[in-house]
Amino acid sequence: MMDAAAGSTGTGLKQGDSAPPRLTSLSHGGGCGCKIAPGLLSEILRTTARMPVPPELLVGIETADDAAVYQLNDEQALVATTDFFMPIVDDPYDFGRIAATNAISDVYAMGGRPIFALALVGMPVNVLPVQVIRRILEGGEAVCESAGIPIAGGHSIDSVEPIYGLVVLGLVHPARIKRNRDAKVGDRVLLGKPIGVGIYSAALKKERLDAAGYANMVANTTRLNTPGPDLATIDGVHALSDVTGFGLAGHLLEIARGSGCRIRIDWKRVPVLPGVRELAAAGFVTGASGRNWAGYGAQVRLPGGFSQTEQGLLTDPQTSGGLLVTCAPAAVERVLAVFRRHGFDTASEIGEVLAPEGQIQLEVALS
Repeated sequence: MMDAAAGSTGTGLKQGDSAPPRLTSLSHGGGCGCKIAPGLLSEILRTTARMPVPPELLVGIETADDAAVYQLNDEQALVATTDFFMPIVDDPYDFGRIAATNAISDVYAMGGRPIFALALVGMPVNVLPVQVIRRILEGGEAVCESAGIPIAGGHSIDSVEPIYGLVVLGLVHPARIKRNRDAKVGDRVLLGKPIGVGIYSAALKKERLDAAGYANMVANTTRLNTPGPDLATIDGVHALSDVTGFGLAGHLLEIARGSGCRIRIDWKRVPVLPGVRELAAAGFVTGASGRNWAGYGAQVRLPGGFSQTEQGLLTDPQTSGGLLVTCAPAAVERVLAVFRRHGFDTASEIGEVLAPEGQIQLEVALS
C-alpha cells in the first residue's frame, strides 16, 4: 500500500472535521492524461472551419504548437495559452501547484516570459469543503509567485469533477519565437526532464506509490521550465516544445510532422524517473498511454524486442513534462549548460533529426 506520507492531504481542515474524498476519486482521468486522444482530436479538428488568419498571428493551430503568438510591434509578440485538468494527486495544494506549473510551461516552450495569468476553476462545491478548494488555489498562486507573475482574475463554475488551471500570457521578441515546426535535418534532440509521470499517477490512484515516488513525482511536475527563454537566445536552437499528454512519442511526432522530417531517438539515453520501469512492469500504465499509441503508432518504428512495458513508457502521458529541444550539433553543450544553470541536471541528448522516410516519422533505436 501507499506510504501514508505519500498520500498526505494538506487540506487545512480542523481536527474533528470529516475527511473530504480523495481528489483523484472524483475524476475519471488526471493531469495531462485527461487530454482527448490524439486520433480523435485530429478528427475533430479536421472538420473545424478555418477562419481568416491575420498576418500578425505568427503561431496558430497549424502545427499543434504549444501556444498562440500574436505580434504587437517590432520588439514584442504576445504569447497566449491555456491549460487545465482534473486532479493527478490527492493533496489539494500539490494539485494546484502541478496544474499551474503545467500551464505556464507552454509560454516557456515558445521562448517567452510569462507576464500574468487568469485562473480557471471548476469545483463540485457540494462535495469538496471550501478549505480544500482554497488550498488548490493557494498552490497555483505559489507557483505563479515563483514565476514572478500575478493571477489577475479568472473564472469559476460549479462542476461535477474538480478542474483547475490557468490562462497564461507572456511576451517574446518576434525573432526569438521557437516553434515546433523549425527542426532541421542534422539537429540533435534534447529532453529537459525525465519521463514516467503518468505511470507514477496510475500507481498513486491505486494507492501503490510510496513516499519517495510521490516526492519525485511532485518535484518533477512542479519544476518550472524556466530554461525556455534562455534557450531561445541561442542561435543554434531551432525547435522547442514540451512533453505533456501525448507522451514523449506524441510530442516528438508533432515536431517531425511540423518540420517535415524524421526523428530517431536512442531509447537508452532517455531519462526516466526512479522506479518507473518497475511500476510499469507491474501494470501501472494509464489508459491514455494506449489511446496515444492507437492514435499515432502507425508513424512509429520500434526496434525488435521492444517490450510492451517500454512502449507504455514511450507513450506515457506527462503532466508538466520537460522541454524538447532540437539544435545544431555545435549548440548541444550550450543547451545543456543552460539546463544545468537552471537546475535541470538530468537533461540529456536523446536523438537526432533525419530526412523524411515515408510514413515513419519517429524511430526508436536501442544502440
